[in-house]
Amino acid sequence: MSESGTNPLGSQVALVTGAARGIGRAIAIRLAAMGATVVLVARDASQLDELRREIEATAGIAESAPCDLLDEEAVAKLGERVIARYGRCDILINNAGIGGTSGPLHELRLADWQTLMDTNLRAPFLLIKAFAPSMILAGRGHIVNISSLAGKNPLPNGAAYSASKWGLNGLTYSVAEELRQYGIRVSAVAPGSVNTAFVGGGGGKAAEKRIQPEDIADVIALLVTQAPQSFISEVLMRPTKK
Repeated sequence: MSESGTNPLGSQVALVTGAARGIGRAIAIRLAAMGATVVLVARDASQLDELRREIEATAGIAESAPCDLLDEEAVAKLGERVIARYGRCDILINNAGIGGTSGPLHELRLADWQTLMDTNLRAPFLLIKAFAPSMILAGRGHIVNISSLAGKNPLPNGAAYSASKWGLNGLTYSVAEELRQYGIRVSAVAPGSVNTAFVGGGGGKAAEKRIQPEDIADVIALLVTQAPQSFISEVLMRPTKK
């Protein structure tokens, strides 16, 4: 398929983490509908297979790739497998993440801090490390990190989560400067309350007052189809209803 008409991503390969549900699921479905071959990454193989079958039922192309993103070796092997099979990865969506708004920082267990940081910040680093070299060789690519407005604002009783997203924003902006010379665009999408089962993601708001996962997929579609002479480095998203 060509990169035109109803399949603007028809010759591209996209990898989406946290694809089994919520935001990642919506993004994967959208990218597949745009013609991309989508590699679905999460820990739950059965959920990934269900999504793969759903995408294939609408003539999309998807592959299930279960992976523990906390395992450095597993992430490296994922990168090797994708490049060996497809020859490239054009779009990397670092969406997988966990929340944490359970109480003040001084009461947080070190193990919980470490798991949150490993998931929200270390995993995107490992994935960029795995896929950026092939993008550099290709002279093109998109990396989109799903951040949060918690990475822009104070979050009482969620300091660790907020710190992980502030860190992810800093990583995004810095890597964007490192890779722009190679034609690779690195962006952050920072939504507010999203209507998912994500822990802490609801912000106490009713479902109809939250951002929908499909709204974020709309933004991803915009980012990966930008004209080549510029790029959007950051998108902040807020619900219209308070």
